[in-house]
Amino acid sequence: MPPAPTPDDSIHVHGARLHNLRDVDVTLPRNRLVAFTGISGSGKSSLAFGTIHGEAQRRYFDSVAPFARRLIHTALDPQVRDITGLPPAVAVAQQRGGASSRSSVGTITTTGNTLRMLWSRCGDYPVDVATMDSDHFSANTAVGACPTCSGLGVVHQPTEDSMVPDPGLSIADGAIEAWPGAWQGKNYRDIVATLGHDINAPWRELRQESRDFILFSDDEPVVTVVPDRAAGRVHRPYQGRFASARRYLMRTLAETRSASQRARALRYVVSSPCETCHGRRLRTEALRVTWQGMAIDIAAHRPIEALLPILRQRLTELPELPEVDATAVQEAERLLLTDLVGRLQVLVDLGIGHLDLARSSSSVSTGELQRLRVATAVRSGLFGVVYVLDEPSAGLHPQDTEALLRALRGLVGAGNTVLVVEHDMAVVAACDWVVDVGPGAGSQGGEVLWSGPLDGLAAVAASVTARYLHDPVHPGEVRPASDASPGHRVAGSGAAAGDTAYPPVRSPRGELRVTGIERHTLHGLDITLPLGVLTVITGISGSGKSTLLDAVHDTVGVRLARVEDQPDPVDGEDEDGEQAEGQGRVAEASATGAGVPRRLVRITQRPIGRTPRSNLATYTGLFDHVRTLFARTPLARERGYRAGRFSFNVTAGRCPTCLGEGSVAVELLFLPGTYSTCPTCGGSRYNPETLEVTWQGVTVADVLALTVDEARPVFTDEPPVRRALEALHTLGLGYLTLGQPATELSGGEAQRIKLASELQTERRAPTLYLLDEPTSGLHPADVHRLLRQLHTLVDHGHTVVLAEHDPVALATADWVVEMGPGAGEAGGRIVTTSAP
Repeated sequence: MPPAPTPDDSIHVHGARLHNLRDVDVTLPRNRLVAFTGISGSGKSSLAFGTIHGEAQRRYFDSVAPFARRLIHTALDPQVRDITGLPPAVAVAQQRGGASSRSSVGTITTTGNTLRMLWSRCGDYPVDVATMDSDHFSANTAVGACPTCSGLGVVHQPTEDSMVPDPGLSIADGAIEAWPGAWQGKNYRDIVATLGHDINAPWRELRQESRDFILFSDDEPVVTVVPDRAAGRVHRPYQGRFASARRYLMRTLAETRSASQRARALRYVVSSPCETCHGRRLRTEALRVTWQGMAIDIAAHRPIEALLPILRQRLTELPELPEVDATAVQEAERLLLTDLVGRLQVLVDLGIGHLDLARSSSSVSTGELQRLRVATAVRSGLFGVVYVLDEPSAGLHPQDTEALLRALRGLVGAGNTVLVVEHDMAVVAACDWVVDVGPGAGSQGGEVLWSGPLDGLAAVAASVTARYLHDPVHPGEVRPASDASPGHRVAGSGAAAGDTAYPPVRSPRGELRVTGIERHTLHGLDITLPLGVLTVITGISGSGKSTLLDAVHDTVGVRLARVEDQPDPVDGEDEDGEQAEGQGRVAEASATGAGVPRRLVRITQRPIGRTPRSNLATYTGLFDHVRTLFARTPLARERGYRAGRFSFNVTAGRCPTCLGEGSVAVELLFLPGTYSTCPTCGGSRYNPETLEVTWQGVTVADVLALTVDEARPVFTDEPPVRRALEALHTLGLGYLTLGQPATELSGGEAQRIKLASELQTERRAPTLYLLDEPTSGLHPADVHRLLRQLHTLVDHGHTVVLAEHDPVALATADWVVEMGPGAGEAGGRIVTTSAP
């Protein structure tokens, strides 16, 4: 263990007050691997990212042009008295973001650019093809993308059978499933009736001319519609614009940023490889250029561990520089290959050599994505800087932890300081220095309980982390190595996790069978999952866990969940992002027994919103009830304010400067954009007239400023709000404010908020819950709390399936499916299915 730092080789933080930090002073060693620990919400990220990295970023921005500096001063406020000994800092965040199908492993690691440059400068061109720049070898540029499929490699063609699966239904009964539901679908049906088509006759009895017009016409006539409404309702005519089912689908696929809308649209089209490029995405002339006999798409689809030897072999054949007989092409080739080999070798060293550079970033697992970002940092070549990493072990199987630690040690060995916000006790134990923040979350945290070598933390009685140092499954116990993999139920620990043991192993109430899965590394895979129990899908990173979960979701959503009478059978997220193309098809799915699911819920760690306008209160729905309460107050009634007035998305009630966001965007051209507090409303979001209305002595802005735990006694007599608050509190989110912007939530917090939205309502119909690494980003104490709630869902008759590495999840499961045995093409198979 390294000695305590001396003043000249340390980072000294004085008076950190960001968020819940309580005037914190702490000293950290430079050129060491330092872990920040503490339960979720304790303030460790505020200290590592908001304070240390934030102050380093602010100091860097102080060196830019005065015009930009004038804007940034209001945007960056680490709220710290002083930090001495602070080098420049680089942050490696955990958020997945809104990666699209066009983002790939090559774009994340920047190796895709180098690969395209290699083909552009050093490729073998046919005599009839002119030399092209690197953009011609990219499917994401106009000059490189296949003109037929726009560089996707796939064309989506709606057909009559795909859009009207049951021709025995009439249009009025929903024969055209491709049309949207709710009012927009009713609007289209009214327009079709106004145009003179029979919407009450079975679809198969309509004339072919009518069917072709309704499904495939490019015309968009505007007609005056007199809607058919129930007795007593207003029959007000309106101008309606017709859109054929095909036109609606293709517009949705081209324009929507909603993952759920895109997935729904893809159900009603026939997807096939592009006939022009045959799925290769590029223009013909780019595909005719080769290097070492390969077209660029062939090289990009090779596993990195298979491509690397080819690149290295060619590098050894080139003359060393400076050589008088080396041509300009050879010099360029040597430089490009040196860079590629170095970057790809880091990926192989980190255990992700099974990926290929063309692999969509939306399809890689959380653990793989983290290692891709770490690899980029390792190859940056910087020294003398502070790297701040958010949960670098997130999504990693214990077997992969050692490779990660080697990479982090490599950064330290290159003369850098590495700060990791971490919950994995194996990673924490390998660090040189530990900073434990707590003791609780929110207002109960914000103190540095320990800063020093790991051994000293065990003696800190107030530390929750100390209880999990030796055994995260059995907190507070020191167990022999031979007993490190328990096969029985365990209890939580203390007040943080509760004292109730998990329920006994349950017997299945049926089974769900999915056969013929063809997706990524899963080839013809069949799986049977028990219903009415908690199942954990495990395996090393890249073994196919998340892919299997995606396949089950898509298959069950299309084939089983339709038994429930609802417009869109698949409940889940409506998030920004795109579904990756070419995901394959699942052949069959069937379910038997008393636990057959009638609903499907997929909960991931994707953000619940991408701007400060989205927050905890709006996502859970509790804010709808809060606004109604304010609209019922005497002053609101006197002024004629309705519930909409108290929404920060409505012009009448919101602040005119920030338009209800509470912050204003600061665009800095060549620098990253950021947000600063609105100077007009001070972050309240509302105009002064709206804030004059109070309920129980508080304004609507005051409500949004309350934490979940502070709001519970305020709304104890309001059941709809109370249920949502109790669900959030139960999952350990009591420290979050109701108006907490979605942009400030971690992946683990976002996932628990989604789960709380489910827990606040008693679901009677059997539901299948699919969760992708729900314990990622959680302190071991919060893992126990989360798992107990998942077991509660199972006790209520539902089925829960997790893709997980966490030992507590494995130890408390009813059934375990292990994928593997390796990663990539070496995985994708079921190694075993059994009790834990």
